[in-house]
Parts: sequence; structure tokens; C-alpha cells
Amino acid sequence: MTRRREPTARQVRLGAELRKLREAAGLKGREAAAALGTDSARLSQIESGIVGMSENTVRRLAANFACTDQKLVEALVAMATDRTRGWWEEYRGLLPTPFLDIAEVEHHATHRHDVEFLHVPGLLQTEDYARAVFSYRVPEPPDAELELRVRHRMQRRAVIESPTAIPYEAVIHEAALRIRVGDRAAARAQLASVLELSEMDHVTVRVIPFDLDGFAGATNAMMYVGGTVTKLDTAVRDAPHGVAFIDSEAQLGAFRTLFRKVETVSLEPTRSRDFIHKLAKEL
Repeated sequence: MTRRREPTARQVRLGAELRKLREAAGLKGREAAAALGTDSARLSQIESGIVGMSENTVRRLAANFACTDQKLVEALVAMATDRTRGWWEEYRGLLPTPFLDIAEVEHHATHRHDVEFLHVPGLLQTEDYARAVFSYRVPEPPDAELELRVRHRMQRRAVIESPTAIPYEAVIHEAALRIRVGDRAAARAQLASVLELSEMDHVTVRVIPFDLDGFAGATNAMMYVGGTVTKLDTAVRDAPHGVAFIDSEAQLGAFRTLFRKVETVSLEPTRSRDFIHKLAKEL
């Protein structure tokens, strides 16, 4: 297949999962390549997401690696054969690649969990709030790019607002709700929007109040995206060099544990809505 100049995060993940299966089987790259009837360089390109694969290739590799997890195999086949050209592709070359990768990962998600301490989660942001966040970047993006970023963020909300919306749960610290990213009117509108979205059956919003005793988890902001099988879940975190997509089973397990911990100490959904309503009235 044709080499890709810039594989997406989803394409890279497919290759990474096949590499994990090979390593779990105790096979060297050259051994796996020989069984597939190719060379080590080609297999390396497959495992890096640089070249695509057919359904047959994925199944042959899984069989050679003695993978007995059929749900995982079917999920990998679906990843390899998916030819979706999503709405995010209209932004290719106009916005940084991670913007597109996050939208693609969300599009294929089965559920989504967010934990935020300083900002309202992106999927819950209003246009004015998102515009204020993006305009504060250094260097500040040109007006045209700023509006593209805002429009892209608003389109991402389809994963919780469309007829095919996924279950979504957000845990938000009181600090994020109180910080006026924009002016007073924008802050009031943002809280009203969070309240409105939290009324949806598939959306759960919880709040961690300032007066919670013994809370030491304020560095654990995260975005956790559920895959079609648990092994294909993805954690997304901001890093000094940009966005980091995390797929290690050990790390994903740690993120699931961290989410349960912040979920446990946060207010129940009904109390959280009352709390946000009270904050909005104070503005």
C-alpha cells in the first residue's frame, strides 16, 4: 500500500497494537516478517502506521502471533479497513495535526471521561469560552486560525449532542468553574451551558468543591476515551511537547483508577447541578 506522509494517531495505534501482539508472542521483527512473506523494513512500516493493511494481513498477523482475543482482532480489523473521511479532514493543513487526531479518536469512542481543574472541559465549552482560551495562547493565533480552532471545537461537541452521542462523564473542580476565562456574561453563559448539557441522560457532570478535605489530586487532569474493547482505550494528556496519546495497558489502568478516585470524592450529579446553579447566581 501507499506510504503515508503523516499517519493519524488512530493509524499509529493500530500498528502499535500489532507490535504489542508480536512482542507478547516472543517473536522478533524478522521472524514475524518472514511468516507474513515480507521483510523487516515492511513490517516496521506496518507497526509504525506508515503503511496500511488489508483485513487479510491483520488476521494473518494475529494468527501468527497466536492471539486468541477475537474481540480485539475484530476491532483491529475494523481499524485497518475503516475508510471514514470525517468532518475533521476539512481542517487538515489548517490546524495542528493533534486537533484532527483528537476528533478522530472521539468519533470512534464508545464513552468519554474528563477530569479538569483549571478549565471547563472542551466538549462543554461555549464559543465565547473557547475563543478566550485559544486567544490567550502564546504566540496568539491569527484571527483566521483562531476562528478555525473555535469552529473545530464546536463541531467536536457532536459526540455528546448528536443522535449517536456517547456516554460522557466530566469531573470538574470548582476552580475551573470560578475562573472567568472571559467576561462576566461569558462566564454566566458557560455555567448555564454546563447545566443544560448535564440534564442530558447520557451526560454526567460532577463537581469537586474547594472545601473538600484531603484532596491531593489536582495534577490528575485527563481525557479518557473508551475504545470498542478495553485494550483500545486511549488517554490523552497535554505535555510540554504537545498532546500525548497514551495506550500502555498499565498506564490506562492507572488512569481508570485515578478517575474512580476523583469520581468518588466529587459531589453527586444532582448536588453538582445545584452547586453550579448557585455559582451562576453569584456572578
